[in-house]
Amino acid sequence: MRSRLERSGEAERGSAVVEFLGVSLVLLVPIVYLIITLGRIEAAGFAAEGAARDAGRLISDAETMEEGLALATLAVELAFADQGITVDGDRILTVTCAEDPCLTPGSFIHLRIDTTVSLPGAPAFMADALPMEVAIEAEAMTAVDTYRERP
Repeated sequence: MRSRLERSGEAERGSAVVEFLGVSLVLLVPIVYLIITLGRIEAAGFAAEGAARDAGRLISDAETMEEGLALATLAVELAFADQGITVDGDRILTVTCAEDPCLTPGSFIHLRIDTTVSLPGAPAFMADALPMEVAIEAEAMTAVDTYRERP
């Protein structure tokens, strides 16, 4: 009886490792992909919030509106580049002024960032069936200093 049990145990030897690896791969691959995807989306969200806030500060402190917009565009591109995302600052930044001219002392500047982040590793053939991009939006409101010299 004992020899029969020993022989049946030898047939099962090593299969626990294979089962563990199989289950680990089935569970780990989706979890790692989820972590990478959420990290990319969160990084884009942080970049958008910081870019909108900094762009508003740069515009409100600029001598002219043209100079402020050029600096703001550069700040937006730099904020996203810090997160490893390439964007066109002119295309994703929208600036709306409460008064005309925009840099009137005491007025407000509204900034909005609209962009999308593509999902990492998503195949192109799935784009027709599923959304392969996540929309990222951020807004900021900046006040122009009340005591600044009029342009």
